[in-house]
Amino acid sequence: MSPACHTREYRSEVLVLGSGAAGLSAALACAPRATTVLSVGISAEDGSSHWAQGGIAAALGEDDNPLLHATDTLQAGSYRNDQQAVQRLSEGAAEAIARLLAGGAEFDRQGNTLALGREAAHSRARIVHAHGDATGAELMRTLYRQAVAARHLQLLGSHRAFELAQDAAGRVVGAWVEGPEGVELWQAAAVILATGGYAGLYHYTTNPATSDGGGMAIARLAGAALKDLEFVQFHPTALDLHRSGASGRLPLVTEALRGAGAQLLDANGCRFMLNLHPAAELAPRDLVARAVWRAGHDTGRVFLDARTTVGRAFPQRFPTVFAACRAAGIDPRSEPIPVTPAAHYCMGGVQVDEHGASSVEGLYAVGEVAASGVHGANRLASNSLLEGLVFGYELGRYLTGIALPIPGQALPPRHRPQHLPDHIRAELGRLLWAEASLIRDGQSLERAAAGIESMLGTVEDTASGRGLLLLASAAVAAMQARRESLGAHFRTDVVAMA
Repeated sequence: MSPACHTREYRSEVLVLGSGAAGLSAALACAPRATTVLSVGISAEDGSSHWAQGGIAAALGEDDNPLLHATDTLQAGSYRNDQQAVQRLSEGAAEAIARLLAGGAEFDRQGNTLALGREAAHSRARIVHAHGDATGAELMRTLYRQAVAARHLQLLGSHRAFELAQDAAGRVVGAWVEGPEGVELWQAAAVILATGGYAGLYHYTTNPATSDGGGMAIARLAGAALKDLEFVQFHPTALDLHRSGASGRLPLVTEALRGAGAQLLDANGCRFMLNLHPAAELAPRDLVARAVWRAGHDTGRVFLDARTTVGRAFPQRFPTVFAACRAAGIDPRSEPIPVTPAAHYCMGGVQVDEHGASSVEGLYAVGEVAASGVHGANRLASNSLLEGLVFGYELGRYLTGIALPIPGQALPPRHRPQHLPDHIRAELGRLLWAEASLIRDGQSLERAAAGIESMLGTVEDTASGRGLLLLASAAVAAMQARRESLGAHFRTDVVAMA
């Protein structure tokens, strides 16, 4: 079917869908190939990367090295990681930081050296921050400045891909896109998905609404293999606004606060992490998130207390968190911060090889949308921005070094650009949060699957928004199929794996 009688057509050597850290890193590294970046928004403030507070992990300290970083990554990922991918990530970290510094990034310093913080499950202080808790914002400002100045690159906002364009042989040859004036066909020799994960589908999430898994959905519809969809990380400390009836994105309360000594307390004032893990508040994220959830369930609420460790320095050291707290009527200098887990990051996605290539010719993926294997069953803190920087750069350089084919004739799209209705999207978010959240069991997952199946019956097969429901269905099926508790995938009806 054709969604428009007069489709506008454009060409580019490389087409990048998504303008976060991974997408811009890949696009910049594609020089001198003519590259186009399409995104719903196209400023430094758009997307998940901008909101990242924690930092970028890199073994830069005198007592640190890439092997130690790799070991921590494997341990956090329950050793389900791809070891070669982990090695590439840890060994490429220092160079990634050097590229950012050369591009004008302003990271926090102690004297003449970079200040290195520590976060959960890291054995060393190796987290590079910017402006306390605004690392993602500084990173995106740096990459965006470079992208605007790059002569091989064009950035276009207000564009949402609703289907990948394929030729008669099934090769991806571009994307069908909703543009400002209607449907557009963007043809390209290589298409890079850098659209983020699907954690934004959950009712409570730290992600913007655009992190809805749209890239994974269109890749799935094109026949690309997906992997590890059951592994969704829930951040332990989002600002708890439940009492105000809030839904959607909850402000993140950075893990760097716990790295600075902030303590988790239940409603009775008890520091519950001490008896659960030797690292207490700096235990792996999945353990802390489940402990926070249980403590909130048992005692009514959980708080992060930074009054002693940060206190009056809060506005200077953690300005983003401080502003979010003050907007909610909380003064973290004199009172503890109410926190709750929220859906945060997807370890799985489009299955890719070491070059970022998917199972469908012509389609590549990088960043959170990709299942590179680097995070295993549970991502190590501050490895996400690093993944986008390292693997995005690698992918861009790879595409400049190979011969790209001339795109074939694109077949007409099978879907029309019709978003998932707001009430269905909201119902899906509530269902995922209630039945497929950070603690699951067989019965809850059956309810989730049945609920999604019911929603599918209300959305036409030709509507592009239906792809999000199919993606959610595939994720729940993956959770059902993994009958073990491993990393971020935790089921109360099975035995945990060692």
